[in-house]
Amino acid sequence: MAKRGGKAYYMISAVAQKYNIHPQTLRLYEREGLLKPSRTEGNTRLYSEEDLEQLETILSLTRDLGVNLAGVEIILNMRRKMEQMQAEVNQFMEYVKHELARGLGDWEQRLSTALVKSSPTDLVRANPPTVTVEQGPDESTPAQRTAQKDH
Repeated sequence: MAKRGGKAYYMISAVAQKYNIHPQTLRLYEREGLLKPSRTEGNTRLYSEEDLEQLETILSLTRDLGVNLAGVEIILNMRRKMEQMQAEVNQFMEYVKHELARGLGDWEQRLSTALVKSSPTDLVRANPPTVTVEQGPDESTPAQRTAQKDH
């Protein structure tokens, strides 16, 4: 195990032994673009904790669920896109919260400088006026016409 910048890194032999896989399998995963270990100046692969988490996901998909490497690549890409979309949604929600807070402050400021101070609930009628329609002597509803014919 090597340390760079306060993070732990593992050589390919240690990772292969820890996960009971052949080093060639790790090299294959790298060729397929599923893992991207960093390299030393001597070109030795160094696996970070994030690389090991990615490897655990790959092994879980292949060993436990029987997913082939093409499927693993698709799943990993989808997960990456979902994480990116979640970050965008979170950023948008923060923006909306900020705008709402700012809007409430503007509303309070406008309310305090209004000519007539009133709350929005004062401006809404509690009971709307009832509208009645009067019928002329020869106007009747279809139900009334039917009742008149029966008599």
